[in-house]
Parts: sequence; structure tokens; C-alpha cells
Amino acid sequence: MALTGRTALLAALGSLPVGVFAPSWTGMLAVNAPLSLAILCDYALAAPVRTLRFTRSGDTSVRLGDTAEVQLTVTNTSRRSLRAQLRDAWPPSSWASGTERRASRHTLTIPAGEQRRLVTVLRPTRRGDRQAERITVRSYGPLGLAARQGQHRAPWTVRILPPFTSRKHLPSRLARLRELDGRTSVLTRGEGTEFDSLRAYVPGDDTRSIDWRATARQSAVAVRTWRPERDRHILFVLDTGRTSAGRVGDVPRLDASMDATLLLTALSMRAGDRVSLLAYDRQVRARVQARTASGNVLPTVINTLATLEAELIETDARGLSNAALTDAPRGSLIVLLTTLEAAPIEEGLLPVLSQLTQRHTVLVAAVSDPRIEEMANARGTVESVYDAAAAGQAQADRRRTADRLRRHGVVVVDATPDNLAPALADTYLALKAAGRL
Repeated sequence: MALTGRTALLAALGSLPVGVFAPSWTGMLAVNAPLSLAILCDYALAAPVRTLRFTRSGDTSVRLGDTAEVQLTVTNTSRRSLRAQLRDAWPPSSWASGTERRASRHTLTIPAGEQRRLVTVLRPTRRGDRQAERITVRSYGPLGLAARQGQHRAPWTVRILPPFTSRKHLPSRLARLRELDGRTSVLTRGEGTEFDSLRAYVPGDDTRSIDWRATARQSAVAVRTWRPERDRHILFVLDTGRTSAGRVGDVPRLDASMDATLLLTALSMRAGDRVSLLAYDRQVRARVQARTASGNVLPTVINTLATLEAELIETDARGLSNAALTDAPRGSLIVLLTTLEAAPIEEGLLPVLSQLTQRHTVLVAAVSDPRIEEMANARGTVESVYDAAAAGQAQADRRRTADRLRRHGVVVVDATPDNLAPALADTYLALKAAGRL
């Protein structure tokens, strides 16, 4: 028997797909039949969501702090005009605030058989890969009384690279490097120097630099000059254990270590040295093999560091040492970016340090907390005096740990996050100037 009246209406509403948006069942019992029929017709005239086609284009990488634009092209393949609201979902860390997150919501109208391009602007707050999630479309009928809803996927990945804020220090360090690299040759030969040229003797020059054979062939006394040796090997070892996860100021220690690594990588490449990278805690987390001096390894290092994260586990110092010995040829500079906390150094690094210092020049770089220095200088209240005493004790412990490392022949750089990168670059240039590299 055919259904009529309100019974027919409820039966028709019961057959609607889950994606349809209409008044509640209680409300539907109270409306008249013409309005209900209008809602059904509106739903029937809404463009289908399932037949929509999506393609993406745009940025695939961006530095942390910058914006990325991802274009989403929507093609309406149906015979009905599409009137819709669309949400292009990305991870929450793709924006700094809820206001910026609204950029992922779009209102669009696409006639049958046409397409529109939407732009979603991302401003990520963390490093790593950000992958597009679901695309949710709500397609309304001409009257806006009912809508179909469905989801699609259009894969796309944007890699968020380290910000490399220390690149502002690069021009001044390159100028100093040019002075060292042949423009101001030294008279004393060191382990990390190579012969540069001969010049006439000047009173005050070291007599040990006189080249007697060259002097015998000419009427003037000739002296040898030396310059820092090129094509040396530098291995960056990033400790990705639990201590690197601690935040100093606004950034994790690991991120400050990355920034220092990038500055010294750019500088050492211009010096003609070969660079490799190793990230380790209890296993190798990342590795970049050394290239020839003419190769540009900086983009590879930046791309590798983008997805590197600290692990909340204790670093295996013996395993780290063995991995470094495997990757570094004899006579390398090993730059170990780790902590200066007494327990990890004394229990982990010191017992295996001799294995590294016997074959290589070892430089330990650590991030110090500027808040400790502020506390150490605070006065005026009882609480600030206690804070100053605790900060002074912490500073004394770091100095003792650094002194123990220096007694083992290690070069130590201890600086705040903003100063670590230039301090490490200055130490590298000092080693070059002294002929130790």
C-alpha cells in the first residue's frame, strides 16, 4: 500500500544518506509538508561530493617561521553547480593561532564541468614534515536548506626546515676566513698548515722559517710561509638523547645545536673542508656522508636535520664513540654537540674520550641557559639570594666539567643559544689560525 501524508514524509527522510543536513526528527514532525518537500528537493539538487576531483600544487619545503602556500584545485565533474564549504585539514602545528587556522576553510561556487583553485597558507610552528589530512566538503542545495557532506584525500607534504637564524653571522666569519686562507700567511708551521710561498726575510721573523736552499740560490734571505690546510674532515656529532630535549628559552637544546651546525657547515665548506654529520643516542638517527670539498653538502644537512627529533632516552656514549670512529678518518675534527651536565659527561663520555682524542681533535659544544646567569646576578630579596646561590652552584659544576674535558685535550665551547653558533665558528677559525686544523 502506498504511503501518504506525514508517513510518506518520514519514510522519505529515513532514506536520506548520513551526510544530509536537515532539521531534527522532532522538528520535522512539526513542519508542514511543503517545507519538508522543499528540503528534500534542495538535497536532491545539491551537487554530489563523491564525484569531485582534487589536485595539489605549491610549496614542498619552507623554513620554520616563513609561510608556505599550497594550492588545491577542485574540479566539479557533475552536471549540477557546486555551492559548498570546504575544509582543507592539516595538523594543528601548521599554524601559530586559531585565526591563521581559518585559512583552511573556503566557500566556493563551481559551475558544472568547471574547476577552481583554492590557496591554503601555512605558517608552521615546528620542524618536520606536515602532511595534508582530509578534505571535507559540504555541498548545499540552491535554497541552502539541506546539504551533502563527504571526505576526500589529496596527499601533499610540506617539509619544515630549520630556520638557520645564525646565517647573519656568516659574512663576517667568511671575511676572517679569507684573511686566514692565504692573505695573511703564518711563519710557523703547525699540524694543520701547508706550504704557501717564499718571501724575503724581515727582521723579527722566526729564524726557523728560513729556507736555506732558496737563500743559497738568491742573494736575499728567503723564509717559508704557511697557510691553513684545506680539505680537512669535520664530523658533526649531535647527541639526540634526553638532555637535548630540554628547552632553553624558547627552543630545545637540539634546535640550538642544529643552528650552530649549519653555520659551521657553511663556513667550513667555504674553507675547502669536507663535512659529514652523525646524530646518535642509542642508535644512528641520521647520517650524512662526507663529500669532496667542491660538493655543496649544506642543503643535504638542512634537509636531514628537518625531521630530526630528540629521544627521551639516555645516550649510549660508548656506541656514540664507536660510530664517530667509524665515520671519521684519522686526523678529523669531531664537533660533539651535547650537554655539560656532570653526570652524563663523567659517567658516559669521559671513560671513552681517550679513544677519540688519540686520533682526532675533539671539540665539545654545549648550550647554556641564560636564565642561570640572570639568577646568579639577582639580589634584593631572600628568594633571589637563594636563586643566586643555586645558580652559582650550577655554574661552578659546569666549569668543573669543562675543565675536566680540557685536561683530556678537548676544546670546549659553552654558550647561550643565541651565542653558540658564532662562538663555535670563532673557535673553528682559531683552530685554523693556530695550525691545529
